[in-house]
Amino acid sequence: MRFLLDLNQQINSLVWGPPMMIFLMGTGVLLTIFTRGIQARKLAFALREVLGKLFSKAAGEGEVTPFQAVATALASTVGVGNIAGVSTAIVLGGPGALFWLWVSGLLGMCTKFAEIAVALYYRQRDPSGQMRGGAMYVLTEGLRLRWLGQVFAFLTAAAAFGIGNMVQANSVAEAAKASLAVPAPVSGAILVVLAGLVVLGGIRRIAEVTQYLVPFMCLLYLTGAVVVLVRFAGEIPAVIALVLESAFEGHAAAGGFAGATVMMAIRYGIARGLFSNEAGLGSAPIVHASAVTDHPIRQACYGIFEVFIDTMVVCLITGFVILSTGVWQSGDTGAALAAKAFAVGLPGEWGHYIVTSGMILFAFSSIIGWCYYGETGATFLFGPRAALPYRLAWLVFVWLGETGTLHVVWDIADTLNGLMAIPNLVAVLGSLPLLGRLIRDFFEEGASNGWPETKKITKV
Repeated sequence: MRFLLDLNQQINSLVWGPPMMIFLMGTGVLLTIFTRGIQARKLAFALREVLGKLFSKAAGEGEVTPFQAVATALASTVGVGNIAGVSTAIVLGGPGALFWLWVSGLLGMCTKFAEIAVALYYRQRDPSGQMRGGAMYVLTEGLRLRWLGQVFAFLTAAAAFGIGNMVQANSVAEAAKASLAVPAPVSGAILVVLAGLVVLGGIRRIAEVTQYLVPFMCLLYLTGAVVVLVRFAGEIPAVIALVLESAFEGHAAAGGFAGATVMMAIRYGIARGLFSNEAGLGSAPIVHASAVTDHPIRQACYGIFEVFIDTMVVCLITGFVILSTGVWQSGDTGAALAAKAFAVGLPGEWGHYIVTSGMILFAFSSIIGWCYYGETGATFLFGPRAALPYRLAWLVFVWLGETGTLHVVWDIADTLNGLMAIPNLVAVLGSLPLLGRLIRDFFEEGASNGWPETKKITKV
């Protein structure tokens, strides 16, 4: 067992270390050049497409509305990493980590756009009639690498139990116990029941819940954060200067972190940004592939919006709250640091409640969203009959994560989660010619209002 744990630690250091970050960021740079900066050129289009059609009925094949798909994806990405992850990045990498987190988000917008586009092209209905898609289908149908598609499906199904389930459930337990004095078994039972009511209904029920839950939780958290920033508006210019200076010169937090360098700022900023928005890991395309749409590029623009909200808005504002209130030098880290920042910035107990509710809602949304990711990996490997057993097993692991301390499982799941990036990026990079054709067809050949039936290439 000790040998396996040591081996996992070595693999994890590579998976979430500089080589993988270079691979992910390099892919983002390549895709940005290939698409001529589509995340910037078409950001306004993406915002209009999402916000201007919240209640419109989309045309085409699929299971859920385009907004429900992006809400479910955001439910999975806007999680504990947006609070605890940003705090940790600032403590370990200094304020400059926030700049590099922003850079990872800028490139991640393009990566997620590309992976969603190719996933939509190769999506198909499984034997039960459910629309499915993701890197496993791209690798199998597009690149004829079924074995690698099976590897990706296994990694997704297995990693989901840790990164999207037990880690999130344990965060709920800690927040409920510390803030509300609710014992873990009680909060665990409540969480299992609530999660079960959602995930046992499949993607349609998950999407129906997330389309309301995600906007509510984001607005609640961001409203509190904006109030803090308004109160500390005079500190914002100095915060911006500090972030930019630290990004290129290095600046450590107080305490045991004297020695934070530019490399540490880059490492922790990029790592926490990628952990938060999951761009390049191949998770979000799984749910986007179920959306009703008439063109892969149209739904891919929702991916631009997704990373924009997750990293460029939620993560960035969290970082500004921590820095503007001055608590980043307190010696605290993780969720405790964010809680202290909101407690300083908001009167009474409001700051405390904002962080606690944010942690619980963000974690719960990740639990229900990631269930569909893992289920899709399982059904790709074993067929539709695996869906219900997977959902039931999911609820068992929610309970274990809420009431236990299975750090070994979490560490292994974290490694598996990072390994998802390798087959996913193979799928994306191997589909560059297809991506170019899709972009030209949609934006340059007048197909933005839907394809004629003879040109429609979304496979079903």
